Amino acid sequence: MAANITFIEQNAPIDEYGRALYAVSRSVLRALIDAVSEEDLADLNTPLADVRMRQIAKVARLERDKGMRGDGFEWAIHEAILGKEPSVTKPISEAMRRASKYVKDAEPSSLLFGQERAKYLGFLDAVVDEAGTDSYLLPQGSGKPFRFGPWVSVAARGHIAEPILNDRIKKIWKTDLFLSAEGDPRHFAATVKSNFAQLEGGQGLRIGIVPESTHFNNRSGVQYSSKHGLWLVTLADPNGFMGLFNDAYHAVARAVCTLGKQEHPPYFITPSAKARKIQEQLEQYPDAKALEIEDALNEAAQQDLILSSHKLVSVNAPDWLHVKAMAPKIISPKPKFVKLD
Repeated sequence: MAANITFIEQNAPIDEYGRALYAVSRSVLRALIDAVSEEDLADLNTPLADVRMRQIAKVARLERDKGMRGDGFEWAIHEAILGKEPSVTKPISEAMRRASKYVKDAEPSSLLFGQERAKYLGFLDAVVDEAGTDSYLLPQGSGKPFRFGPWVSVAARGHIAEPILNDRIKKIWKTDLFLSAEGDPRHFAATVKSNFAQLEGGQGLRIGIVPESTHFNNRSGVQYSSKHGLWLVTLADPNGFMGLFNDAYHAVARAVCTLGKQEHPPYFITPSAKARKIQEQLEQYPDAKALEIEDALNEAAQQDLILSSHKLVSVNAPDWLHVKAMAPKIISPKPKFVKLD
């Protein structure tokens, strides 16, 4: 869980943007690790714990607005909530209050779902356990809330479960995050899309989280979309969380292209000078294990020097992320990232 630390004294000022870049880069890398399938591991002939950055770059999906970007955005939102990043938690809290007058005003909490993860060892049990035995789903309309565990277990089967889902939660298998106010057993199903054009609503879904899009006249803030039947949380771009995410994402994605010898897609933007430093450092460790890079990024986020505002603090990876299993022995220096001055 997120660290809760207040420091008394420090010798040098924290570069908040640099630290946040490392934190979001960590989220993007966790999405890459998450996306490695059993088939990929079989092709690589390597258990997940030993997969190198060069290997993970070979199997990464770089399609626009899906694959690495869409997964990275989902992880970044989830970890920004757990890390109590105000630019994400404040509008989400507002959306939950608007969605139900009974939900208390408190910091939001997030459970990462995405039914494609249900096949991971221990994932579904972890989600249900973390929600708690007395937790509920809050769909639209009148009627009693649904018990969390039994229905989420059904939703984990994906679209094939739709015929046996209650009419009020027919589309809940599309959930990316289950959101609740901290300490509240009632959960909202949320869908997260890195491209507003791909947003879809459905019975059971209550909140949509998307980037700002002037093309679709979707401005930052919280509003209700009657078209989608969702309370929309639109994150500011480029001067808000989306600007930060895009900067970190393109740094990691460019490094992946280099390490995996993939062509740089024409729509890739040039990262900021600080983000390019992250890219350059990632490219220095092609033979480092992906999990070692993840640890190094987490350390570089300076989680032991946290302002009391709790911006993007350390978020421990869930156990199920690292348990996939299915090689030659390769030696690499231990990854270590420098401060971004």
